Amino acid sequence: MPVPPRARAVPARFMRPVRMGDRLRRRAWARGAAQRPGDLGRADRFSRLKGDDSEVSNPKKTRATGARGRRSNRMSIKDVARLADVSYQTVSRVINDDPRVSDRTRDHVWRIIQSTGFVPNPAARALVMRRSSLIGILTDGSTRYGPAGVLAAVENAARDEGYAANVLVLAEADSRGTVRAYQHFIDQGVAGIVVIAPKLPLAEAVRETKFSVPVVMVAAGESSVPGVAVVSEDQEYGARLATRRLLDKGHREVAHLAGELSWLDGRVRLRGWQSELRAAGIEPPPHIQGDWTGESGYAAGRRMLDEGLPSSIFVASDLMCLGMLRAFYEAGVRVPDDISAVSFDDSEFAAQFYPPLDSVRQDFNRLGQEAVHMLLRLIQGEPAGTVAIPPVLTVRSSVARPRAAVARSSTTG
Repeated sequence: MPVPPRARAVPARFMRPVRMGDRLRRRAWARGAAQRPGDLGRADRFSRLKGDDSEVSNPKKTRATGARGRRSNRMSIKDVARLADVSYQTVSRVINDDPRVSDRTRDHVWRIIQSTGFVPNPAARALVMRRSSLIGILTDGSTRYGPAGVLAAVENAARDEGYAANVLVLAEADSRGTVRAYQHFIDQGVAGIVVIAPKLPLAEAVRETKFSVPVVMVAAGESSVPGVAVVSEDQEYGARLATRRLLDKGHREVAHLAGELSWLDGRVRLRGWQSELRAAGIEPPPHIQGDWTGESGYAAGRRMLDEGLPSSIFVASDLMCLGMLRAFYEAGVRVPDDISAVSFDDSEFAAQFYPPLDSVRQDFNRLGQEAVHMLLRLIQGEPAGTVAIPPVLTVRSSVARPRAAVARSSTTG
């Protein structure tokens, strides 16, 4: 029977147990070998010898480890503090503009922040400062002149105050949609909410919702209720200004082309026209209904041509007025010689109409600033009530004295 070959003696130094440090060094060697071109075979052989303990032989483990490595490379506030040789509390104070930090230390820390690319975590800042630097803006998504202008103004005002804005468009302006939007904002950690509510359903839904954060609503003609403060342009007053402009020129016949009455703006402008006529001892005639579009203004102009022109008219928006002027132009009716007109919005195009329009101007920038400032007062626990900003009337060339008054003055003169 064959005799097995004699086993070779193994030196004692190779008989010691494998320690964790050896295993880690071998893994590091394998990773380095895998990264060297032309040496992949050696790393692969090593991984097979090591079995499942090797990161090279376990792609999932390698990816997970790589992800952990990438996360660990992200700068933290403690890393910035170590590089700046200050405490992490000092770095936090610098980020939050705490006045207890000297200018020299502040400049030094900001240089470190800029050189490292460190980005402060807003959520962490909110926990430290016990407040959020985020506000929510809820809107119905209208692209009409007024709501779009208010949205831009509120967002700009929030940014000027050091707040970011999370804008949410509410497709269904009802109580259920409002509650869902509110829950979304709470999940985002907002400090407060500004609601832009041009239409009645959204304003009603906001009034019916219970909020745990301060809420400011931009809504024409509305008043503050517990939990919801209101900021608006005093559009009823603006409508009275427009109507008074025509009355002061001697017109006793003042018609009104109204905007859509599901909008708060349309309702309060109609109410202002009626109030000013009654204050002058004139019973308001039935208004002409539009829907804010130029097409509805054109249709209203054609209707007035068929039924008889009033001596003057107050139109609830510049766009509707533009459509009406087109209908008059096609029929050879001259403004203001045959009919005087005052509009509302004083958009950037009002001065380019022919004739240039007398129109009521809304200050959207001030409206946005007032809404954000009121929200910040509420966040700080201060009381806040209803704010109504008075608009102004821009006088141009679309109003003249009535033709009958001109004829009387020429015969008596």
